[in-house]
Amino acid sequence: MSGERRQQILEVLAGELEARPGVRITTAALAARVGVSEAALYRHFPSKAKMFDALIDFAEQSVFGLISRILDDETDASLRCRRICELVLVFAARNPGITRILTGDILTGEHERLRLRVNQFFDRLETQFRSILRDALLANGARPDRAEVHAAASVLTATLSGRLAQFVRSAWRVAPHQDWDQLWPVLARGIFSQPPG
Repeated sequence: MSGERRQQILEVLAGELEARPGVRITTAALAARVGVSEAALYRHFPSKAKMFDALIDFAEQSVFGLISRILDDETDASLRCRRICELVLVFAARNPGITRILTGDILTGEHERLRLRVNQFFDRLETQFRSILRDALLANGARPDRAEVHAAASVLTATLSGRLAQFVRSAWRVAPHQDWDQLWPVLARGIFSQPPG
């Protein structure tokens, strides 16, 4: 029952973050929505920061677990990058409350460690893009230019971060993957110097 209650608390928290964009969620309000006392809430999570930690864990496990499958399924660098971008955008669209955490929208006044964890999420994405781009150049017999690889990976990561922030700012009206089929070819031409496959 304890694991089920923890899961319920996290689901309610994610739902509240989605249902109340721009509003801070207090532990008192969360406890009331779950139907338990604040003391009961704290028996499952010692702090609200730990609840946010658990939602960040969920995002990391979901996204990076699926990235591993993409890397197993695809060998083309452009397709790998496109599918990873689409994965992140669809994850955000399906999890608006967690997206508020990933953009830092709800983290003002929270523990600094949470901001560092979110930064690590995006750093890890950027590292993955760098690895894909570097490996593709090496496979083609080219010597990777470190600055260009870092710049291209940074553009992909910044695009994702920006799309997620736009989704949160619009209070969910502008889907993160909206117009993606038009945006991707522009990005791919700049990064891969050719239209995507």
